[in-house]
Amino acid sequence: MNTSRNKTILITGCATGIGYCVAKNLQQRGYQVFATVRQAKDVKKLQQQGLNSLVLDLADSSSIQTALKTVLEQTQGQLYAVFNNGAYGQPGAIEDLSREVLTAQFEANVFGTHELTNSVIPIMRQQGYGRIIQHSSVLGLVSLPYRGAYNASKHALEGLSDTLRLELMGSGIFVSLIEPGPILTQFRANSFRYYQQNIDAKNSYHRHTYEKMEARLTKTGAAVPFTLPPEAVLKKVIHALESRHPKVRYYVTFPTYFLTFLDDILPDKLMDKVLLKISSA
Repeated sequence: MNTSRNKTILITGCATGIGYCVAKNLQQRGYQVFATVRQAKDVKKLQQQGLNSLVLDLADSSSIQTALKTVLEQTQGQLYAVFNNGAYGQPGAIEDLSREVLTAQFEANVFGTHELTNSVIPIMRQQGYGRIIQHSSVLGLVSLPYRGAYNASKHALEGLSDTLRLELMGSGIFVSLIEPGPILTQFRANSFRYYQQNIDAKNSYHRHTYEKMEARLTKTGAAVPFTLPPEAVLKKVIHALESRHPKVRYYVTFPTYFLTFLDDILPDKLMDKVLLKISSA
């Protein structure tokens, strides 16, 4: 049953892909959507499409607080849900990641999400209800090589969310994790940009592996089998928002189901071989 009328939701990372898809469709479903983006140029684009958009940069604490203040001013201090979707993936071997690069990954994917979540909890406690939906990943459940910064950020988000769920028990606030595998978005293109900025591929021990990785990151269309469109995530978000008993985790795409199943039954060394095989495909 659709119980969305007049419910407010703040969504991060709405410029393209999953965030844009969810924002657009939830507004059509009757939600009062606040679609946030990192860059001001994207605000105008979304506003022209009828979305209420504003800047929220997860790497900037003042931007987070300013955006949330604006949202609350427009909702008379109420907020039904937050979908923490904004994130990016920093490719590269662990040994090629500087402290600064790893810090930047966590600022956007973990610390900013953590700050925004903590900022809305008092509002939801006062209301006696709320939904916190975290966009995690299959890579928060298993790890693939050359994605270490992203793996680590999503594993951290999993740990924070699991703990938060226990601490909010009985408050009327539900915490759910969305666990996508490959989704057709601009994620790879954005990752390639960060790879070019931050990884010295020519002088790396892993330079030959990077050549294959570059081909995958720049490939047009789906790079791997079982890739789904953003609408696959939308369905799970709607359930997390509207079910009386939202799930703790929502798996999306066959690889998420398959890899988590294998991780449960295989010894670590055999699972490592599976993950290395997948990564080289």
